[in-house]
Amino acid sequence: QVQLVESGGGLVQAGGSLRLSCAASTTIFDFKAMGWFRQPPGKQRELVAIIRSRDITNYADSVQGRFVISRDNAKNTVYLQMNALKPEDTAVYYCYAVPTALAYWGQGTQVTVSS
Repeated sequence: QVQLVESGGGLVQAGGSLRLSCAASTTIFDFKAMGWFRQPPGKQRELVAIIRSRDITNYADSVQGRFVISRDNAKNTVYLQMNALKPEDTAVYYCYAVPTALAYWGQGTQVTVSS
């Protein structure tokens, strides 16, 4: 079992920045992948960013160049730095981890971007 706890969400004006954190209950250095998904109001959950072994990263086209995913293995934490936020980034953001085969999810953190 892996527990994931997100933090850092909140209300921000368009153009602003936020940094989300996801703290895992166990060491993450050998995880197959960790990442962030989001679910906008009334829409399906979608991938935002993922970081794989050897720190290979992938981003959704909608956030490419604005968001940066990173991890600190010493703190068992993954971050999502979100810059140049837009109202369409408003969503509940979920942390996601795949140590080997099973996927684990955090409880989600709300991000609201006002215009």
